[in-house]
Amino acid sequence: MKRRNFFRSLALGGASVAFSPIVKAAPAVHADKEKPATNIKDALAIPRNEHSMPGKYPGKVARTTHPGCIVDGQPSEGIAYEMLRNSILNLTGKSNLKEAWLQFVGPDDVIGLKVNPIAGKLLSTSHALTQSIINQLEEAGISRKNIIIWDRREADLKESGFTPENYPDIKIIGTEYPDENGSYINAEGKFYGEERIDKEQYFSVDIEGEYDAYTMPFMINGGKNSYFTKICTEMVTKIINVPVLKNAGTTITCCMKNLAFGSITNTARLHGPMWHDTCASVCAFPPLRDKVVLNIVDGMIGCFDGGPAANPQFICHYNTILAGSDAVAVDRISYDIVIAKRIEEGLQEEEKAGARTFMDMAQEFQLGVADKDKIELIETTLQA
Repeated sequence: MKRRNFFRSLALGGASVAFSPIVKAAPAVHADKEKPATNIKDALAIPRNEHSMPGKYPGKVARTTHPGCIVDGQPSEGIAYEMLRNSILNLTGKSNLKEAWLQFVGPDDVIGLKVNPIAGKLLSTSHALTQSIINQLEEAGISRKNIIIWDRREADLKESGFTPENYPDIKIIGTEYPDENGSYINAEGKFYGEERIDKEQYFSVDIEGEYDAYTMPFMINGGKNSYFTKICTEMVTKIINVPVLKNAGTTITCCMKNLAFGSITNTARLHGPMWHDTCASVCAFPPLRDKVVLNIVDGMIGCFDGGPAANPQFICHYNTILAGSDAVAVDRISYDIVIAKRIEEGLQEEEKAGARTFMDMAQEFQLGVADKDKIELIETTLQA
């Protein structure tokens, strides 16, 4: 469909497009099928810097569990704070919390908290953990005005409670957004989201993105390029990744998935045979590779099936938080937690071949450690 036809269809359908597509689960890997060409070699050729993945603590993961962290059906902010504190101290080996946080960020940084609000209030990054991160950043000397909460879609952020009322003095922004009338198109006939994408930095895949008028506002562009959001390329200097512990079919949607699919446009075309490649490859580009300094997994409430959407019958209490600068290592440990639960629930009998492909690819790209035998896992259980 040509661009002018998208606009005509949107006009006929009304000013507002009330649609926020939930991404599909990870597909099975078929090694015998030839993959489309990408520009991953361009990303790998760009020199790394001192902050590049896997960060200050490669191959190290700190996990803290508290069996009483859910109070009246919701994560307790007080307990989440202590779980986070314990994880950060164990990860860094520091005894002072401020000193521990300053291993990752400083007062001059603009810090982007990449939350995951796609599953609404039932299964998004919890406010208990988000507020705890902000409180500890403030205690480390970071101004609230230097903190940005972000994701792809402003509608999802609002729906999940990431609003100025709940987070005063903190900027909350999405790449894809409508105006006050619900229209995604500006006076010049362009999507508002185009103002927030960087046409100079992109993941290119030899697959054409072709979308109907219902979907297009949430892709921003079709074609073969997926452009990075300016939130990553221009607005923030450091990123703290805060995904939710969820399954995606027989694998997981956690650190790398939250980063990769949340940072680029034109993603629907990448959910087929390129799902694993996208999770790993997009993280290898400088806007993510050189800015993601910390990954904090919200595993207090998660799911073991139906992910990344929120299906109440599959939501569970993992009662845990994981932290690491190494997104690959954190994903590897998170994977074991979810797969163990799936086996316990009778959804599968064993690990499925190819389910960890994106982690292995990321390790090849030198983004982190996927080999579990080479991961240092520090586990702590706190009691009330």
